[in-house]
Amino acid sequence: MTRTTPSPERARLAAALRDLRARTGLSMVGLAERTAFSKSSWERYLNGKSVPPRDAVRELCRLASEPEGRCLALWEIAESQWSGRAAPALRTDTPAQAPSAAPGPIPPEASAPAARDDTHAGRRGAAVAVLASVCAVVVGGVAMTLFLVLGQDAPRLSPSASPSATGPRCRGAACEGRNPMDMKCGIGPQTLASHRTASGAMLELRHSETCGTSWARMWDTRIGDRLEVTADGRPRSAEVEDEADAEAYVYTPMTTTGSGTVVRACFRRASDGKEECFESRVR
Repeated sequence: MTRTTPSPERARLAAALRDLRARTGLSMVGLAERTAFSKSSWERYLNGKSVPPRDAVRELCRLASEPEGRCLALWEIAESQWSGRAAPALRTDTPAQAPSAAPGPIPPEASAPAARDDTHAGRRGAAVAVLASVCAVVVGGVAMTLFLVLGQDAPRLSPSASPSATGPRCRGAACEGRNPMDMKCGIGPQTLASHRTASGAMLELRHSETCGTSWARMWDTRIGDRLEVTADGRPRSAEVEDEADAEAYVYTPMTTTGSGTVVRACFRRASDGKEECFESRVR
């Protein structure tokens, strides 16, 4: 359900991107001709069916002569929700509230006239509960947006500092083999290198200075495609397992890296098993 119906985070991003496209006056074909992304990809991005790559957002901002800050902040939020799969508790808390409000509007099957007051009270209680939930979501969204927009320029935490509620959940060796989105190392990372494969898949090597780790990610992939990242002989790999993966980012687990470490990524196509590799050095 969450894959077919855009989440609020994806819906906000898609609406902002549609507004930018309207300002450019370009059709989907025109966008495909002026960017590195296909017509079908842009249709998915603008309809909120999948989260676009960061570079797609930047290219659309450039075409619309729009500063990148706001859209990239919306993109960070949408990507964390979409590909993070990182906070299942956040996604399950909201639906769990629905049953508590549902009994209010349902009238008793055979109640006395006095029961009408209880029904109206239940409706008022349900309305209050819904309003409170909406307010909480709005406040949370605004807080996260401010963090992403304003917090990117804040001083980095020292390695000795303990992870905060909004910062990374691990550092260094403690991150080895962990998911970068789960550990919040995927917020504001450095892109070491990018590569487009012969099959059209996009690959990136990423590095978090705060976490002291690197990883790779892929998108525009096919089921069975595989990506492996290696640094100092420690391989970490990920595979596209289903259609949902093929339409989203797929991340390898993290490996510990530092300044000067050479990070290598190898992509193996499911169609013929051929492998393409590229590498970069942590700066």
